[in-house]
Amino acid sequence: MPVAFGTHPRFVDHLTGAGHPERPDRLRAIAAAVRLAGLIDSPNPFGELKIAFGPLPTAREKLLELPLAPPVDERWIQTVHTRQHIESIRLACESDQALIDDDTVVCRESFEIAKLAVGTVLGCCDAVIDGRATRAFAAVRPPGHHAEPARAMGFCLFGNVAIAARYLQQHHGIGRVAIVDFDVHHGNGTQKAFESDPSVLFISLHQSPRTCYPGTGYASETGIGAGAGFTLNVPFNPGAGDGEYVAAMEAKVLPALDGFAPEFILVSAGFDAHRDDPLAQIALSEEGFHRITRLLAQSADHCCGGKMVSVLEGGYDLRALGRSVVQHLIGLM
Repeated sequence: MPVAFGTHPRFVDHLTGAGHPERPDRLRAIAAAVRLAGLIDSPNPFGELKIAFGPLPTAREKLLELPLAPPVDERWIQTVHTRQHIESIRLACESDQALIDDDTVVCRESFEIAKLAVGTVLGCCDAVIDGRATRAFAAVRPPGHHAEPARAMGFCLFGNVAIAARYLQQHHGIGRVAIVDFDVHHGNGTQKAFESDPSVLFISLHQSPRTCYPGTGYASETGIGAGAGFTLNVPFNPGAGDGEYVAAMEAKVLPALDGFAPEFILVSAGFDAHRDDPLAQIALSEEGFHRITRLLAQSADHCCGGKMVSVLEGGYDLRALGRSVVQHLIGLM
């Protein structure tokens, strides 16, 4: 079965203003790179972006482009977020309020686009569950892993991956869901959603919270109450690269997945741990992302029949983002 690819042309209508790192050109860069690599033949829905990606690996097969998903039913957002949080985002967008916090920006279109992002992720989950694809990647924005149940932050409005976990459990009857987050910033929102829930294993690989936003994700944070032991944080010192990440995957992440035996794996795929990214100091290469992805895909093959959905989080150097996503997609294959 092929690897599926989900996105929506309206994602570029979430406007964050000149100079903001989480900008529409991120999706234009991804769309351009996957087409240059031969992964997709259809026209770029986001408009052209003039950027030199350099040599890209040649795809052996095409991605399965999924139909455009509708905005998510808000009842699924409420499985993770409070009603008050949802209404606060809606009102901020209706009033065209630019800033929710120091770095989280919305425009009038952002509420509906954030619902489209969640809907696209759930559509990817459906495609894997119903057998149209072995795995899937959702190229969405705004990202989601910093959004806490009652708070938007870190460019994120709704927890796309966290909501997908609840959707898999409540709509598709999946029992154990594992979430692996390799964005350079700790997935505080996802952790907060599940820190007391033993049915969701949350694993985050990220730059040390002593040196990087949002200041959470210490190795000592392992879950609370019934969820104790079902959170695994793997922080890295600035300058860590491919070798350190692969070693941590093999020594910590893969054994944790094997012990948990998930029925489905979700991935928060942030590419801001790339050595060229401006927002952190980790030194992964595109090949490093490929190696991490292959290890996760192999774990999914072993644990849950390959069932895995990956969702875009960060990544702010456009060339590095496009090249890294291509390597990630080929790794999913």
